[in-house]
Amino acid sequence: MQQSATSNVTGSKESGDSSLEAIERRAHADIEPRPPAHVGHELLVGATVLTAAGQAHTPGWVLVTDGRIAALGAGEPPASVVPADARRFDLRGHFVTPGLIDAHSHLGVYPSPPLGANRDGNEMTSPNTAGVWAEHGFWPGDPGLIHALEGGVTTLHVLPGSGNLIGGRGVTMTVERTRGARAMRFPGAPDTVKMACGENPKRVYGGKGSAPMTRMGNVRGYREAFANARKWLRAQGKKDLDDVDRDLAMESLAGILEGRILAQVHCYTAQDMLSFLGVADEFGFEVRAFHHALEAYKIRDILSRRNIGVATWADWWGFKLEAWDTVDEAPALLSESAVRIVIHSDSSEGIQRLNQEAAKAFYSGKHRGIGVDRDEALRWITANAAWMLGIEAETGTLEVGKRADLVAWDKDPFSVYAKADKVWVAGKLLLDRTAGLVPEVDFTLGREVKP
Repeated sequence: MQQSATSNVTGSKESGDSSLEAIERRAHADIEPRPPAHVGHELLVGATVLTAAGQAHTPGWVLVTDGRIAALGAGEPPASVVPADARRFDLRGHFVTPGLIDAHSHLGVYPSPPLGANRDGNEMTSPNTAGVWAEHGFWPGDPGLIHALEGGVTTLHVLPGSGNLIGGRGVTMTVERTRGARAMRFPGAPDTVKMACGENPKRVYGGKGSAPMTRMGNVRGYREAFANARKWLRAQGKKDLDDVDRDLAMESLAGILEGRILAQVHCYTAQDMLSFLGVADEFGFEVRAFHHALEAYKIRDILSRRNIGVATWADWWGFKLEAWDTVDEAPALLSESAVRIVIHSDSSEGIQRLNQEAAKAFYSGKHRGIGVDRDEALRWITANAAWMLGIEAETGTLEVGKRADLVAWDKDPFSVYAKADKVWVAGKLLLDRTAGLVPEVDFTLGREVKP
């Protein structure tokens, strides 16, 4: 179930909702007005249109109406479908793609500049901090958001850090900046919960002389948390909204057990992934995706069969023992095995060049003779990421009816020389290098501009 992004429940539960669903609606109620929807028509013509849905139009056109894709196709648009007042963009020599989606980011919670005063991404006070939300530590003034937009990113999944077994809730955001974090939430996106396997939790807490100190302790921690959550969930029964025994950590874990919240798991090694899947099977929940997952290529048959996604890097490895055993063609191997692969950043710098990261992974596979085509490689940073975040019905491909999250690249987006020349978010033109439209945030306004 997807959460409503615009509900404002302040009393009893809505018809058909469970008490916990009604609590979630109340917790997600809007605080400030959302940015107004785009109204009007834009016509993009003359570019190579890469849909990430199996078609490429060379040249092609896209018609946007009131923030959504109204029509698209090859050649010139029929005059009968183009409104007389449509704003026309001649994009000859350009490439139009869906807006890029970073499925693993810490922008806003580990913002720039990286000072202790604004490092709000990891509540490392307990192995289980399921009750914290990344949204509540997110700073909309992070200059990194503008750099991400300049790299063609229109949507990002902001997660707590990975020092804890259960780090808390993640949030899917658009890059259209508002005063508060909540108004930046992607409309209708479900919540996620970030969990972490392997070295990080046992290093952080073992170093403090507390559990978990080993991988055995890690798994026990997950099992205890979900056992307690199932017991708490049963105890709520059919209680009325105001009679529910509020427990913020239990509410997050109950959302996973009920399938309303997507489980996103930081996990590097094949053995750790298999161990975590044992926990998921024991308590009856699904893993949406393993993140980083450098050894996922070793168990790609299992991941494919269970429809579990993988968010990983193109070639970032070797920085600790559990991150050692991978190959550059791993994304292509996973994709060939029908695993939904995503190239993520986990970096304020890498998010600025996701197109290049996907290109590196694509060509690494191609040089090994792995049969992945360019449309599938583009899906690694668009459609597959949208599915991983539960927003695939709204964005990730260029199809009629979807949000107009679009990027016009000045060159082939898989070129190291390509720049995002224009970026639209839900039909709003937020970046236009040609016209000198490059947004600022409060933190950078007023800086000296030298000739």
